[in-house]
Amino acid sequence: MPALVLLGAQWGDEGKGKATDLLGGSVDYVVRYQGGNNAGHTVVVGDQKYALHLLPSGILTPECTPVIGNGVVVDPSVLFSELNGLNERGVDTSKLLISGNAHIITPYNVTVDKVTERFLGTRKIGTTGRGIGPTYADKINRVGIRVQDLYDESILTQKVEAALDVKNQMLTKLYNRRAIAIEQVVEELLSYADRLKPYVADTVLLLNKALDDDKVVLFEGGQGTLLDIDHGTYPFVTSSNPTAGGACTGSGVGPTKISRVIGILKAYTTRVGSGPFPTELFDADGDALRRIGGERGVTTGRDRRCGWFDAVIARYATRVNGLTDFFLTKLDVLTGWEEIPVCVAYEIDGKRVEELPYSQSDFHHAKPIYETLPGWSEDITKAKTFADLPKNAQAYVKALEEMSGAPISAIGVGPGRTETIEINSFI
Repeated sequence: MPALVLLGAQWGDEGKGKATDLLGGSVDYVVRYQGGNNAGHTVVVGDQKYALHLLPSGILTPECTPVIGNGVVVDPSVLFSELNGLNERGVDTSKLLISGNAHIITPYNVTVDKVTERFLGTRKIGTTGRGIGPTYADKINRVGIRVQDLYDESILTQKVEAALDVKNQMLTKLYNRRAIAIEQVVEELLSYADRLKPYVADTVLLLNKALDDDKVVLFEGGQGTLLDIDHGTYPFVTSSNPTAGGACTGSGVGPTKISRVIGILKAYTTRVGSGPFPTELFDADGDALRRIGGERGVTTGRDRRCGWFDAVIARYATRVNGLTDFFLTKLDVLTGWEEIPVCVAYEIDGKRVEELPYSQSDFHHAKPIYETLPGWSEDITKAKTFADLPKNAQAYVKALEEMSGAPISAIGVGPGRTETIEINSFI
């Protein structure tokens, strides 16, 4: 049975939660493989709306086992807050599993994140201030705290001491902040251990055995392709690998077991935070996309920057992820425009460029080259098949598919769970 990867093909916020939730009833495991509570998914079930930040979207599907993989960084206080909120709404969260190798976001990671971002001033990256970057930095520097460390107080204390040895010097001498007490951090982390323990598992072994037993495993990425630390618009990126390769390293499942890679595309483009954005709109159209699309970050609460669809980015996502399918979301938001521009290439130093430039400077100076497609005014939220869509909406989807380099296998025509047109089955 297949192992599927589902990821964002733009700058995140494409509607991955809706897509994952749609597949949740057909899969046995949904796995978050990177990121932390800097990601946000909004899932609408009936008349209920759920905002998830750290938990896999599959937690809303009773038949599915949600897994937080080793590539994720976990803030225990956020985790328990999210679990409590779901439990209060009658959602069973007891099946959740967390890798013992996942790294813990400590209080000092959050402090360092906020202080350093503020110190950058106009050069700030636009982080969420939730300690994600510093936690990944600790991981790479081999001073990180893993979930399994909470069950050996001696090791935990040694690791906290090693991490704070440098961080306290930085906080006190560079940023004029108070030093963080080792004992206080250890005590807080140990306070989570008992409640966390029932969820902790060897998820690498579990997931590989599940695939050997013909179970269906869905790997869910946070953020998006253009925010990947290696393949995104560096340095305005996240601290992990949302691209398809991250699913393997962040879960311990080898690439030969991945059978399908599904990219989530919004019918227009958005991003949160700083960094280049060639199709960004600063006019009434941008305001309308933001208003109609409800474009506000689930995690940050910040308004998203909005622009027209960028086919250059879509082609890039197809290439670096090896995409086999697209799930096109929020097509309904475009209803009402007489004409809809689509970016098909860039102009850089007077030359037409049809692929994403590898140079950051070139990308910063890229100007979109648009082709205009006819719009539609009919309500599409009740459409159940591709043929139900207005002819111009059908033509728009087909044009995006041709430009992007992979088939569009599903289309979101509204925010609800059932407001989706499935063209080709993902499983």
